[in-house]
Amino acid sequence: MKTLPAASRNISLRRETLAWYCYDWANSAFATTVVTVFLGPYLTSVTKAAADASGFVYPLGFAVKAGAFFPYLVSCSVLLQIFILPLLGAIADYTHSKKHMLGLFAYIGAFATMGLYFLEGERYLLGGLLFLIANLSFGASIVFYNAFLPEISEPQTRNKISSRGWAAGYLGGGLLLAMNLVLFSKAETFGISTAHAVQICLGSAGLWWAIFTLISLSYLPNRQAIKTLPKGAHYLTTGFKQLRRTLSDRRKYPQTFLFLAAYLLYNDGIQTVIALSSQFGQEALGLSIATLTTVILMVQFVAFFGALLFERIAHAITTKNAILLSLVIWSATLIYAYAWLKTETQFFVMAAVIGLVLGGSQALSRALFSLMIPKGQEAEYFSLYEISERGTSWIGPLIFGLALQFTGNYRIALLSLVVFFIAGLFLLLKVDVKKAFAAVKGQTIKC
Repeated sequence: MKTLPAASRNISLRRETLAWYCYDWANSAFATTVVTVFLGPYLTSVTKAAADASGFVYPLGFAVKAGAFFPYLVSCSVLLQIFILPLLGAIADYTHSKKHMLGLFAYIGAFATMGLYFLEGERYLLGGLLFLIANLSFGASIVFYNAFLPEISEPQTRNKISSRGWAAGYLGGGLLLAMNLVLFSKAETFGISTAHAVQICLGSAGLWWAIFTLISLSYLPNRQAIKTLPKGAHYLTTGFKQLRRTLSDRRKYPQTFLFLAAYLLYNDGIQTVIALSSQFGQEALGLSIATLTTVILMVQFVAFFGALLFERIAHAITTKNAILLSLVIWSATLIYAYAWLKTETQFFVMAAVIGLVLGGSQALSRALFSLMIPKGQEAEYFSLYEISERGTSWIGPLIFGLALQFTGNYRIALLSLVVFFIAGLFLLLKVDVKKAFAAVKGQTIKC
């Protein structure tokens, strides 16, 4: 078997790395324009239009307060992922179709997102169904995307590659959001209503996602799987068996699963803040969608630099300590929002602080986890990881929705999320990352 010269391998690896960055650039349009900015407030207004005199809608016969419909929807989309994503990850590790599966779910999600263009009037059920499909597909595509990280980077460069991927995502999502902000703020100039402008913005995220995914699919590797399917076995049944074996690995890799539990907790808090911050700003502070879009746009570009900054911080104080630092800042920020946040200016300042820690806490967590998983089971383990990844948490939105439904107070609902950061922080303190890395690699590294 021929081996490529070092120069050719370096060029190939660089091309694969850039293609990997490009998918974060592509899918971040959904996470930013749809989940973080426009869909929450807009779908809430559509749901309120369909609500009865008491402010309730009745999807599938259940009474749901109109304001709580979107948080419950986010939670429901992740409950579906809990059953589907681990199975997909287990199957992917037995095939060399990881890239094909990435493309399949990317385009299902992209087309469902384009369909949000038709969300109007009282069609809250249409919006809910399309979002469920898009968010489920988004999560599935990210499983396969993250599983490429160990293939295109060495352990020593993992923080840098992961952080640059997140930074590319924030930049791409921010650029589309900037264009959407111009469209939304100048809607009358373009001869359209603000509602129609929101519909165009939602659809544009799907189009952006679809176009730039083509670049990633053109250059990402499609290497042969390390494991082979047993003779006579079926992918579906093998996937279930492998999933059971993976879960039983908690005795073999206790530190890996302890980290996963910590991440599940604190990332639930992060994702709930991302998904519901616009709704909080609109309902609790009375901020306009234009203002909220400007704030989120600012966060995107601050997070671009924050992801790169925290990669440097991790290099200085270790990855684990950098994540712990970010969790302390997250907790303090939510307490500040509950007790003191009142004005638009304060909301901007708080958002800037969140932007600094947002990219760092996520990028470094992904890099650290990638060092704790056995070779050949990347998609399988990242499917468990993705269950609580960006925009797909379910416990946080559920708690937020319940707190809102029973108290009617958005500040109390936001404060309830602090427990996720504090609990995650204490669990992370107990994780021995050197032992975790040694268990799967048989060597040590500065973590």
